[in-house]
Amino acid sequence: MLHADNGAAQTSHTLKSKLEMLGIGSSHSRPGVSDDNAHIEAWFRTCKYAPSYPAKGFESIAQARDWTLQFVTWYNCTHLHSALAYVTPEQRHTGAANAILERRRDVYAEARQRHPLRWKRHTRPWLAPNEVWLNPPSKLDQRMVA
Repeated sequence: MLHADNGAAQTSHTLKSKLEMLGIGSSHSRPGVSDDNAHIEAWFRTCKYAPSYPAKGFESIAQARDWTLQFVTWYNCTHLHSALAYVTPEQRHTGAANAILERRRDVYAEARQRHPLRWKRHTRPWLAPNEVWLNPPSKLDQRMVA
């Protein structure tokens, strides 16, 4: 199954014929719904712009699988995510993020106390967000739900 958005290239008869010839089914996001595919599109962008992504593609399916496993491991266990207050998804899911963020708050508070002239405003709060959004609802949408 190949899932894609409703772009002209993804819905063309040429692609549809090729997929049918290969025995591959297709599915598409709902028209006009911008966030149906947003999470995977954001992830693919991060993936494609990784320095280790092969410019000329993969030489084999085995190479693609090996690279993908390494990338997913890096993404979940090493890469610091700005939307997660610069902790990894693994740290967030295991609960380790709370201790990390507490240590950061302490370090920043101590640094501000030692060097108050370096800080014109408050330090970062270093708090884990309750929710992470790619397409946050508008204030109008939030008022309608409440």
